[in-house]
Amino acid sequence: MPTERIREHAGAGATTVAARRRRLRADRARQLADLLRHQVLAGGFPDGTLPHEAAIGDDYRASRNTVRQALDLLRAEGLVTRVPGVGTVVAAQKYAHGLDRLMGLAETLREHGQVGNEVRTAGPVAAPAPVAERLGVPSGSDVLYIERLRRLDGLPLSLDLTYIPLDIGTALLGADLENTDVFRLLESITGRPLGHAEITLEAVNADAHSAAVLEAPRGTAVLMLERLTHLCDGRPVDLEFIRFRGDRITMSGQLRRLL
Repeated sequence: MPTERIREHAGAGATTVAARRRRLRADRARQLADLLRHQVLAGGFPDGTLPHEAAIGDDYRASRNTVRQALDLLRAEGLVTRVPGVGTVVAAQKYAHGLDRLMGLAETLREHGQVGNEVRTAGPVAAPAPVAERLGVPSGSDVLYIERLRRLDGLPLSLDLTYIPLDIGTALLGADLENTDVFRLLESITGRPLGHAEITLEAVNADAHSAAVLEAPRGTAVLMLERLTHLCDGRPVDLEFIRFRGDRITMSGQLRRLL
């Protein structure tokens, strides 16, 4: 093999090895970030301060560079921050939203603080065809539309867009939507308990309006929860599109394997 080709081949091999090492380091950093994230969210650091980098490295058998990369990932998420003279501290708290029970936001987060509702819009609108179909109302008929900004102890948490059949929704217009979950109001108005809901959860980029209302950077990822809730008799009564700030909420639940 000519000398030039030998050198080229050796150089390519060296580049490949270096690339593999960088990729392996990045993989390990992500793995460590996942483990540390779980500890942060589970309250594993009661004083709000993470151990020193060397201690983390010893605990997880990770190199100093891997630990630093993992902490950089968590800082980029806004979950931790670096404080001179202190170290790495928890910067933001996330709140667990359960997915295994049908509950309103105030019911779900009652242990974490006060949920407040800023009612931005509430009134009848012509139901878009997909909304009418899912709520089981005639196409083109009016439904009640409610847009609320939900806050937890004053911090913007979610933007909720809700559609309700008008025969039920009319009574909601005179209700205390600012201090009462819609779920409780629906049960009170209909005299029947809620039964079940179908949900879809995905990450979407915040549009300009949602970002402004949630006080989040435009284009940032938010958690979109789409939920169609039924009464105990199966009637659909509440179609919601809820955009959660992903840096302030986590979704959790318990799944059982049925054989």
